[in-house]
Amino acid sequence: MSQKIAPNSDDARITESCGNVFLDLGFSPEEATLMKMRAELMARIRESITEHGWTQMEAAQQLGIGQSRVSDLVRGKRDKFSLDMLVTLATRAGRTVELHHA
Repeated sequence: MSQKIAPNSDDARITESCGNVFLDLGFSPEEATLMKMRAELMARIRESITEHGWTQMEAAQQLGIGQSRVSDLVRGKRDKFSLDMLVTLATRAGRTVELHHA
């Protein structure tokens, strides 16, 4: 049986995010930055698929990948995609990818 923590419990802690959840979780700054970039690109690609109303098969054709890879993308399996591949897929989905200095 799992135990729930009441919102006003002394055990409940809220930590303000620095803006990168991966950094907050303790990943190195380099790894956290890459993970955040991959997560954001995947989200934008999924948005494009939804906006275009593509099925997974149609998305696969538009993106030039197999349907199983689209499934991985939709399910958020970041570890299955390099940053390079995500930039390529985002571009194929009609997105402009830019890097901004923070």
